[in-house]
Amino acid sequence: MKADKFKLALLPVASTVFGIFALMLIVFFSASIPIFQREGLAIYTTNVWKAVEEGEEFYGVLSAIYGSVYTSVIAILIALPLSIGFAVFVIDYAPRKLKEPLIIATDIMAGLPTILYGIWGAFVLVPLLRDYVMKPLYGHLSFIPLFSYPPITGYSYFSAGVLLAIMVTPFASAIVREAYRMIPRVYREGAYALGLTRYEATKVLLGYIKPAILAGTLLAFGRAIGETVAVSLVVGNTFNIHPSLFAPGYTISSLIANQFGNAFIYEYMPSALFASGLALFIIGLTVNVAGLILLRRWKYA
Repeated sequence: MKADKFKLALLPVASTVFGIFALMLIVFFSASIPIFQREGLAIYTTNVWKAVEEGEEFYGVLSAIYGSVYTSVIAILIALPLSIGFAVFVIDYAPRKLKEPLIIATDIMAGLPTILYGIWGAFVLVPLLRDYVMKPLYGHLSFIPLFSYPPITGYSYFSAGVLLAIMVTPFASAIVREAYRMIPRVYREGAYALGLTRYEATKVLLGYIKPAILAGTLLAFGRAIGETVAVSLVVGNTFNIHPSLFAPGYTISSLIANQFGNAFIYEYMPSALFASGLALFIIGLTVNVAGLILLRRWKYA
């Protein structure tokens, strides 16, 4: 009886969380209806941003969707190996005197305001990447589509992806680190007793925490795709769809941040921005649902 009463007591809390989630979805969808009635799904399939006070307005956010996914994938590809490597180093290899300072440093990085990352990225990271990474790669490998755009300013998908990787690595590494730390000691001893090298034992132990690695990846992706201020300072803010890492672009978050201030001057721009937010909402929801499905399959495999 007490257990049933306790469950009933928790029901309003769970209902409130679900209600907030549903309310957010309803608000974004209802606010997007005017642009859907005017353009339909063309808002998601075209790359046109025509904002005029008198005349034919038309908004297409395909380049922003492309930029959001592109920069987030770049960030994950960089951040995931860094997170795993950092977790293994701190737990297995770092001297005791360095363990806590390293962990504290990453925790501080996770808590820093994102505007600080953005300013540092715009004035320090972008020039470094442009002069020592982008220009050499473009000079020698410009025939490859990934490096085919001339890095004139350095503000690009690549700069945004690298900055996002730096920002999300502390979040992903915290999850992987704690999961790796919690592996029972008997598993480590058993691996070494079987004659495995440290490298082989680490591979086996990392396989044991696959759900934590996946959770860290999802957290990093969600953080990366929703970042606004820092990305808007380094991505270039151009309606552009280009395969090159060095091309400038837009993300949904930076588009909303840059355009929302004057959106209400125009009839349909607010609705277009809400539709952009709805796309971001759906992308994040899809990624998280896919992650939960993968976790469930792994758990019951």
